[in-house]
This record gives sequence, C-alpha cells and structure tokens, in this order.
Amino acid sequence: MPPLARRWGAALLIACVTCFMLFTSHRNLELARLNFSSSSSSSADAGPDSDWGSPPVSIRDRLQKPPQHPVTKMRQLPTGPPSRLPTVQTTFGPESDNDRKVRLERQAAVKDAFLRCWSSYRTKAWMSDELEPVNGGRKDTFGGWGATLVDSLDTLWIMGLKDQFYEAVAAAANISFETTSRAEINVFETNIRYLGGFLAAYDLSEDKRLLQKAKETRWNFHDASRGERQVAHDAVLLAEIGSFSLEFIRLSMLTGDPKWFDAVQNIMEALQKQQQKTRLPGMWPVVVDARRMDFGRHNHYTLGAMADSLYEYLPKTHALVGGLLPMYADMYNAAMDTAIRYNLFRPMVPDQKDILMTGMVLVGSENGKRVTQMRPEGQHLACFTGGMLALGGKLVQNDTHIHKGEQLMDGCVWAYKSMPLGIMPEVFHVLPCDSTDHCPWDEEKWKLAVVEAAGWGLSENKENDLHKANRIINHKRLPQGFVSIPDARYILRPEAIESVFLLYRMTGRRDLPDSAWAMFQAIDSNTRTELANSALLDVTVKGGKPPMIHSMESFWLGETLKYFYLMFSEPDLINLDKFVLNTEAHPFKRLIP
Repeated sequence: MPPLARRWGAALLIACVTCFMLFTSHRNLELARLNFSSSSSSSADAGPDSDWGSPPVSIRDRLQKPPQHPVTKMRQLPTGPPSRLPTVQTTFGPESDNDRKVRLERQAAVKDAFLRCWSSYRTKAWMSDELEPVNGGRKDTFGGWGATLVDSLDTLWIMGLKDQFYEAVAAAANISFETTSRAEINVFETNIRYLGGFLAAYDLSEDKRLLQKAKETRWNFHDASRGERQVAHDAVLLAEIGSFSLEFIRLSMLTGDPKWFDAVQNIMEALQKQQQKTRLPGMWPVVVDARRMDFGRHNHYTLGAMADSLYEYLPKTHALVGGLLPMYADMYNAAMDTAIRYNLFRPMVPDQKDILMTGMVLVGSENGKRVTQMRPEGQHLACFTGGMLALGGKLVQNDTHIHKGEQLMDGCVWAYKSMPLGIMPEVFHVLPCDSTDHCPWDEEKWKLAVVEAAGWGLSENKENDLHKANRIINHKRLPQGFVSIPDARYILRPEAIESVFLLYRMTGRRDLPDSAWAMFQAIDSNTRTELANSALLDVTVKGGKPPMIHSMESFWLGETLKYFYLMFSEPDLINLDKFVLNTEAHPFKRLIP
C-alpha cells in the first residue's frame, strides 16, 4: 500500500521489477495441468456462453524474448486433501421480523448508493479508471484499463445486478493490457484491483471470459519488450513486494499453471528466511532491499501503510490453500507475537473505553542494545488490523488475537464517533496510556500533549501552556483525545467497515450493525454529490458541507459499499468459511475439504 496510503500512486515501481522478472522468466513454459481447484462448487447463475474464439495474440507471444532468469526447477502447487480449518463465522440465531425489516432497509439504501454511482460512471466515464464525482469528468490513474469497471464486477454480482454485471463483463473482455498512457504501472494496484477483480468475478460467476482476462493481466512489459535487463530495486515497500500470494496462488489453482505460484513463493520464502533476522524479529521493515534480498537493514516497523497487506495476506493465504502451506500460519503467528508486543497501544480517551490502536515502531541502538520507540499514530488504513487479527485468531485458534482484533476495531469505531461529521480522518495522533489495564482520562495531560504535538514546546508556566492548548484545540478543531490531525481527509476508505463486517460475521455482536449504519449514513450524507460520492478534504469541519477533493477511487464501489452491503446481508452471502477476501475486498473460493 503506497506511501502513507495504500492507494497513493507509488513513486517507486515497487516490486514491479521483482515480480515481473519472475513472471517473464517462465514465458515459454507449457501449461502444467494440475488438479487443484476449489472443492466448493458455485451455485451462481451461469452467464452467457459466447464463442469468443482464440484469445488475442499478446505482446508476450509476439516478442518471444529469451528469459533472462530461466527457471531450472519450478515449485509445484501442494497436493493432498486440504485441512479442515477451524470455523470462522459464528452461528446466527433466528432473526425477528422487525430486525429483518430494518436490515433489508439498510441493505437497500447501500444498494441505491451503489447504483447511483454506477449509473454515473456508466454514462460519463465508461471504461475509464475513475469518474470525477463533482463535474462528471473522467480520469485514468491506474493504466487506463477501466479500474472502476473491473473493481466493481464482483460487487455487481453480489448485489444481484446480473444485467449490469454481464454488460460490464462484455466491456471488460475488450480491455487491452498491451497499451497504456502511463509511463509506469503500479504493480501492486494492478494485482489487487485488476487481477483480483477478474479472479473473484470468475469465482462467483464461472464466466470463462473473466479467467481469460485474469491471465492477460500485465504489469511493466515495456522494458522486457526492449530486451532490457530486469533488476529488482534496492528500496521496495514491503506491502508491494509481499502482497501477491492470494492472487498469484489463486490464478495457479484455477489455471493449473504453477508459474505464478512459483513466482510468489520465491518472494515469500525469502521473507520467511529473514523473518527472525530483522531489527525487530518477527516483523519486516517498511522498506526492504529486493536487489540484494536484504530485508533487515531499515528500522521502521508498522502494520499500517506501506506494510499492511503483507501481514493481512499471511492468514488469508493459509485459509485460501486449506492449510496445505503451513509456512503462512507460522509467519502470521511470529509476526503477530511481535506486533502485539511492540505496535499495539491503548489510547487515553474521555470515556476510558478499552480500545486499541496500532502505531509505528522505530528501532535503534544505545550502548550496543536495541532500543524501540513507538509513534502513536492512528491511520484509517490501519483499521484493517482488527479484522485481520480476529480472522487469524479464528484460523489458528488464538483467543488473544480475536480479543485484540475486537479492541482494534472498537478503536476505529470510536474514532468515527468522535469526529464532528462522524467520519474518521486519514491520519491522527493520540496519547498512549501508561498501562493497558487502567487508563483514567486526564484532561490536563491531554492538553499539554496537544501543545507539544503542535511544536510549541512546554514552558515553566502550566497555566500559559493550557491557554495555548485551548487555542490550538479550537483552531484545529480537535475532539477530546486527539492530540493532532495532520491529515484530515477522508478518501472513501473501506478499512473501518471492513473490520466491523468481519468482526460481526465472526462474533455476532449485536451493536455492530447499528455502528455500521451510523458510519454509512455519515459517509453517504457528507460525501454525496449530484452524481456520486466524493472524497473529503477535511472531516473536522463543523456545520455546512465539508470541502471535497473531487475524487472517487474504484475502491468506493469495489470495497467500501460492498462491505456495507454485506454487513446487512444474510450471513451465507460470501460466507467466510467458503471465501477469503483479498485486500481489495475481492472474494476468492477457499480450498475446503
């Protein structure tokens, strides 16, 4: 997930060279037919079975460049029956008539919001990456391959919009990945949005056109077409080198071709080998040296931006392959042992609510000994950690992880409720408690922390400092508990509702549907434009319409509204014991007994 935000365009072509280097090295290998498809069959409606003839001849087939890194022995997908992993979803009891009525009304409201945005995209920005939600313009930010179209395919299916789905599939079948107006393509976003979108839509509908498009998805073919040497970068963001296992393994499972599995295992086995050799053993730093395969030199460690989906994919890959690759559960357990000890903290909040957040850890040395410092920075993006820990805890039967996951989710719900618009900001700072067991609210301590965070420094006159604090709090519109808000945007992010949805499916907590509904109402009412919904510049404003950024990234339809819809759906729709969702909320069928 790109710098400070998963969705930002990465300046580095992070991991692109590395993965494409591995990807192109197999270009002349014949398809290895393996019987490794999901045992759970789809009950979905069959789509139109058109004769599309032979797939178009790709640039890969025309060029036939000799591989720079020929593979002498390719890893094969694991064989044998999958394990019966622990149950993830809770058992929901009977639903009263009134509860059902309320749930369906909420679900319909979410669907209406989606249809409104989809209709505007279809009429004003069809086949472009994004609709500009204020003026109705269009823009191409992710290759010009219809990011919103592809990201929304499975949402259309899940919402029962089959006519719109098949229209979109027909359009997607004509996307050409051989050309792009972009000088460089972000391989991470291409993987999670395009490849993930096609794979999930295929898993749900079994429309063969979608699997064909998944196989056609490309990254940076320009250098390869010129015969230039493919060299990995010496400064690669962790998330963008380690977030391919779900998509690549699922593609190998569906096609029987092991080359994608082999490519991603190269990376993951290298990460596993160095997991206990970093400056914070168990975790990896935000930046790694892929050229030298050195993952331990840098000193910033986080579960948040720039590292997040690597950790997210460890338990999810364990679920995807039915436990046939034990290394993923082992890596997850080792990483979370470290993260729980060093990265999680309890913030001081007015109601003394027992919540958790996750911060950034800096590792240094003093007198030859390791020294760690934790920055208590909250990120909307990091809200995914609640769902990740709870899901991982279910899969490896660790109740501590499940409890910590709930506390992290509760922290994000608290942040939503604390803001004047009812929407959590992109980045903020809070004051960590001295103890996770007992944390009374201290108004004076909070205000003095506000002064320090503003860079004013404390004086010997406490009354003067408290006066400064009041001025800062009023000027920056800081709710109680927030020390600073360096990034007050809301860019239609999904991570908070993602964790609320996952925890609801796993625990059945009865307060969560109401929390989710309050979140949806706040987001929809404040981001709504005449055409769709727009990202916000500042969620701290009080009264009036908040300023907008004029952006609606594809994940609004592909993730955020999908999670809200699933929150108010029957529990068996995308059952977590049958599906695992990638970091773009695209559901893949799990390998199950």
